[in-house]
Amino acid sequence: MTDPLLSVRNLTMDIPVGGGTLHAVRGIDFDLNRGETLCIVGESGSGKSLTSLALMGLLGKGIQRSADRMTFDGIELTKASKRQMRALRGGRMSMIFQEPMTSLNPAYTIGDQLAEALLLHRTVTREQARARAVELLEKVGITAAESRLSQYPHQLSGGLRQRVMIAMALMCEPELIIADEPTTALDVTIQAQILRLLYDLGREMNMAMILITHDLGVVARVADKVAVMYAGELVETGPVAEIFNTPSHPYTRGLLRCIPLPGKTERGKSLGTIPGIVPSLVGSVEGCVFRTRCPHATMECRGAIPQHHDGEHAFRCIFADGKRHSDKELTA
Repeated sequence: MTDPLLSVRNLTMDIPVGGGTLHAVRGIDFDLNRGETLCIVGESGSGKSLTSLALMGLLGKGIQRSADRMTFDGIELTKASKRQMRALRGGRMSMIFQEPMTSLNPAYTIGDQLAEALLLHRTVTREQARARAVELLEKVGITAAESRLSQYPHQLSGGLRQRVMIAMALMCEPELIIADEPTTALDVTIQAQILRLLYDLGREMNMAMILITHDLGVVARVADKVAVMYAGELVETGPVAEIFNTPSHPYTRGLLRCIPLPGKTERGKSLGTIPGIVPSLVGSVEGCVFRTRCPHATMECRGAIPQHHDGEHAFRCIFADGKRHSDKELTA
């Protein structure tokens, strides 16, 4: 069996704040093979975007990052120099950011911004870079691609800007693409087109992809693996079919109850909800972070939480099947 393209073990991030230290991300573990799509799903503020920025080496100076292992094709990212990271970013690893209008430079044309990545990472002429830009703009579904090169970001619609961001990420044919909620600002029809495009391009180019989202409907359509994130931890990971068919963590089951199922959810019937709010991660964080919102919480949930494994399917819960085995139910 070949080694994974990306391997992460015990990724942790702490942020100094006024009241102490915010333990934003704790003990993240996952592997990603070439050609696979991993969806990281969870509520806003769970640490999904921070995790992606840590992989790309784009964290702010105040954020303290540590990991037992964080390797990309055998390169240890935690020990990589700034020069090595600049060579990887855009060349072998690319990122599609959440809001293209804040990621594209308003002072430069689309053509100049697309060509820049290829000129920086490959030995090509400007004419070759522009030809590659036209090719990729056409591939991502932009008509009259050559004329778009002279336009500025503000002259394009939101959907076109997002397609330009995808083309920019693909300029150097990267082995890994990280897409951080790439369809949040788009309408539903454009969302579907962008997701289909990413999925098809990933299969065509054998790229690994990390897709960050809070939409489980998206996950069901494009993922090979799913990582469910809550309050800075991965509470459940596994193949997409197992996560949807046999969810084991109470938080995962709660998320699935919140989405309507075609043919099963009755019209007018209320969807499920998860009561409560995400706990503060400032100061000491002990026990199960979901216990204040979990209907099955017991006093045991305040202690160490074991991780259960069933093949590639893993989850954190004091119960081996993620369910309460006793009628005793306490507020932890």
